[in-house]
Amino acid sequence: MERLFVMIGAISGALGVAAGAFGAHALRAKLEPRMLEVFETGARYQMYHAVALIAAAWVVTRFPGSLANASGWLFLAGTVLFSGSLYAMALTDVRALGAITPLGGVCFIAGWICLALAAARGS
Repeated sequence: MERLFVMIGAISGALGVAAGAFGAHALRAKLEPRMLEVFETGARYQMYHAVALIAAAWVVTRFPGSLANASGWLFLAGTVLFSGSLYAMALTDVRALGAITPLGGVCFIAGWICLALAAARGS
């Protein structure tokens, strides 16, 4: 599991950098400032949680168990739901996609809690 989380985290980090560059260069002239800010928020949180996935991989090796595994999967789900919905909303201007974003935020929060509990219960 740890290798998978590192691989997903690294790919997510690369995609986060690409999204940030795309937003800064290609979208600056195409999106209204508020939607550009939304897109950049998605990229920023993707980067944070790419690193969190790599931290989850370390916790899986140090304190193995279901909580450590859950943290990695929750970070991945949060990235898809939170960042993905923000990217889609900014690019399509379909504001209803914003209703998905909090679900990703809940996944992020749950992932951090699982990570903390895995460390607290670890041997």
